[in-house]
Amino acid sequence: MKEATKASILLAEDEENLQEALKLNLELEGYEVTAVDNGTAALKAVKNEYFDLIILDIMLPEMDGIAVCENIRIQNNEVPILFLSAKNSSADRVLGLKKGGDDYMTKPFNLEELLLRVEKLIVKNKKIQDKDSVPNVYRFGENMIDFAAQECVGKDGKHYELSKKEAMLLKLLIENKGEVVTREKILQVVWGYNVYPTTRTIDNFILNFRKYFEEDSRNSRYFHSVRGVGYKFTEV
Repeated sequence: MKEATKASILLAEDEENLQEALKLNLELEGYEVTAVDNGTAALKAVKNEYFDLIILDIMLPEMDGIAVCENIRIQNNEVPILFLSAKNSSADRVLGLKKGGDDYMTKPFNLEELLLRVEKLIVKNKKIQDKDSVPNVYRFGENMIDFAAQECVGKDGKHYELSKKEAMLLKLLIENKGEVVTREKILQVVWGYNVYPTTRTIDNFILNFRKYFEEDSRNSRYFHSVRGVGYKFTEV
């Protein structure tokens, strides 16, 4: 992947030799790879880190791949999931896709084909996630944000200077207007971390935005926290 930021992949595979081989080949392609060998560890990694793709073996110890996938989808996580499985019946494939998988490959598989599928899933997801960019000057209600100048005019007509990260977070939320943006995605895009600090970091930014733009900061019209999931900008 010839990109400024490497795409990150979670590889959940308990067969040691296969895990090592896949991790090596994915890293040679330029991906950042986190490898785990059981379902519980996979679910924990997804809760704590941002991934562009998950490669999920179905027959994992502690929690199987299907259960892991179901848990991920409950969290409203749209990360693409590629199942690997020794089960090759049509019923198994259908089950994997029904439970939230985006692709399904049976073992043994062709490595070159797997790498191509990985690339296509990541590229497709990036196109879906990339929204139309907001203009340099954006207005909502009585408020105005000038992204180029990193400043804004709030509800009371006061001018505020924005930090670079405040401007980046505002742009990300506005680009995804009406949709919940997960804390993992925010921290990956705005802070560039792969392992993150606490949600309080973002909460403090949201509190600032409410101070700048909301008539009543306790009854937010524009900036919302969605407990356990992320944050949302709405414009009514």
